[in-house]
Amino acid sequence: MPVKIRLQRHGKKGKPFYWIVAADARSKRDGKYLEKLGTYNPNFNPAKIEIDVDGTVKWLQNGAQPTDTAKSILSYRGVMLKNHLVGGVRKGALTEEQAEAKFQAWLEEKINKVDAKKSDLEKAKDAEATRIFEAEKATNEARIAAAVPVVEEVVEEAAPIVEVATEEVATEEVATVEEVATEEVVLKKLLLLEVVLKKLLLLKLLLKKLLLLKKHLLLMTNKNIKIFISLKPGTTARFFL
Repeated sequence: MPVKIRLQRHGKKGKPFYWIVAADARSKRDGKYLEKLGTYNPNFNPAKIEIDVDGTVKWLQNGAQPTDTAKSILSYRGVMLKNHLVGGVRKGALTEEQAEAKFQAWLEEKINKVDAKKSDLEKAKDAEATRIFEAEKATNEARIAAAVPVVEEVVEEAAPIVEVATEEVATEEVATVEEVATEEVVLKKLLLLEVVLKKLLLLKLLLKKLLLLKKHLLLMTNKNIKIFISLKPGTTARFFL
């Protein structure tokens, strides 16, 4: 059965995350696999790679063939070097101790290079942030310096406008107060007049009823009857026959 060491895609859209697997060459890329050997995350700089070096070397010694991308990743982590050293040990070209010492020396050198790259990236990032900050600071200072005389002119011109507007507002407030007071007086007089008119109408109706009552009594008794009405403020009408 031909075995391939390849990448199996995981993660979400736009942020892929890969497993490094040993799988049957006839299976689908993201299908079943024989063994998971590590992970590869390209979303970081430098990329994060975790791999089982000894397990991967064992598959390589058994004839597994890595894809081009997987081979680049394995070389980056020293798997291909260790596979070569293991082949040398098997052929008797060097001992296991010598092979391990060479691999550890290479690994230490690689780690130092990666750390130096990380340090350079952080320094470049800090320098870029400082440059952007200084550029924004210079731009803001230039804007403030250019806006200072304009602000003074605007303040000087706005002073008389504010005074005139204040006087107009004060005049309008006085006129409004006077109008409100006049309207209140007129409303009070109208209400009083309405009350008087209602009382007069009631009195007129009362007189009509009394005249009708007098006629009725005259017809019944054929006598002259005098009707006296006593009206006092705040009292009801009283009749005397």
